[in-house]
Amino acid sequence: MIAVQAIPSVDASLTIGRDSPPVAEYHVGTSLPSGLSPRPYLHPVRTLGGTVVTELMPASHRHHLGAGIAVPEVDGANFWGGRTFVPGHGPVWLDNHGTQLHVDWLEVEPGSFAHLIDWLGMDGTALLSERRRLAARPLTSAAWALDVAFSLINVAGRAVTLRSPAVLGREGAGYGGLFWRATAPARAFGPGGDRIADLHGATAPWLALAGPSWTLVFAGADAVTRADPWFVRVRDYAGVGSALAWRAPLRLEPGERVERRFTVVVADGELSADEAAALSGAA
Repeated sequence: MIAVQAIPSVDASLTIGRDSPPVAEYHVGTSLPSGLSPRPYLHPVRTLGGTVVTELMPASHRHHLGAGIAVPEVDGANFWGGRTFVPGHGPVWLDNHGTQLHVDWLEVEPGSFAHLIDWLGMDGTALLSERRRLAARPLTSAAWALDVAFSLINVAGRAVTLRSPAVLGREGAGYGGLFWRATAPARAFGPGGDRIADLHGATAPWLALAGPSWTLVFAGADAVTRADPWFVRVRDYAGVGSALAWRAPLRLEPGERVERRFTVVVADGELSADEAAALSGAA
């Protein structure tokens, strides 16, 4: 069982204009319970009209923390939170949760911030060092863009491996990287239509979630990021993520790094596919 504590105070906020209210609030997550794999996260994220488009610690998935970077396994440590998928047994509670520990702020501005994060294994040893930057910028009178960039470098002094449950045999569970738990209900669509079978596990220049009064458009901001498959879920809950290790483990040698860059459009109203593509920059 996870003892859910009070949400910690906001550590940074993103605004679009000088006198505008925050469109996103950021928490470093230091006081979270260990079973959630403590880590930084964004919540709430809002449209310009004030609609909240993230969900925090829902009853069925307490380890879903708004929007952030999470990986199910790094060298045996669970940086996703909750149960660990064990081949032959399924999801199991293990005492293997890692922590993404905020180390230092590199930049804190109204429209952007960056910080250093150590990914610590169960014994407190640093496996990865991350530099993460988030920035907000206006797009239209009804939409703004969140730019997310992260760089993970292996500081363990030995090779480390990133894995998803799909690598271990859980079909379709290739998640691990950027993950956004959205509010429900929602529908998903992409350049080729709205069939989940065509979106989940596929590569595409952009992918969208749309609720009753909002749309999120996720896009890789460079060729390497766009080559990763998308994880998308609209049944049971609404969520979109990237996949660093969908089909095969991602092995990092000592000192080796992996970098990804995303743009997430946060819009009021339900966008059409053409509107989503145009705002994502992929049109």
